[in-house]
Amino acid sequence: MMPDYADQYEKVLPFLESKLSEFYHFEYDTFTSEDLWQYCIKKKWRKKDIGEMRLYEMVNDIMDMTASDFVAYHQIEGLKGDNWFSDIKQDDLEQLLRPSPKKPDSI
Repeated sequence: MMPDYADQYEKVLPFLESKLSEFYHFEYDTFTSEDLWQYCIKKKWRKKDIGEMRLYEMVNDIMDMTASDFVAYHQIEGLKGDNWFSDIKQDDLEQLLRPSPKKPDSI
């Protein structure tokens, strides 16, 4: 799959890989350069015209990226995307959430 803004991605790929090796050094080793790229697009540059950004701006933002910011972003995105009841049928979910019938008071 081609990343968004493939031309810009190719230009900054060495810097993404450099940042990735820094993250690996701190044992954040489950991410890819495309993950870092998507973070930049969706978080750091969400209000910018990426097609018009200068190379030095992109490189500066990539090199300033911290592992803690990146991981926090992914944790929040993971929580947003989770549908905890996706594999439960609607009837089962309603049954689960339905209040239990009241039991008669014991004498």
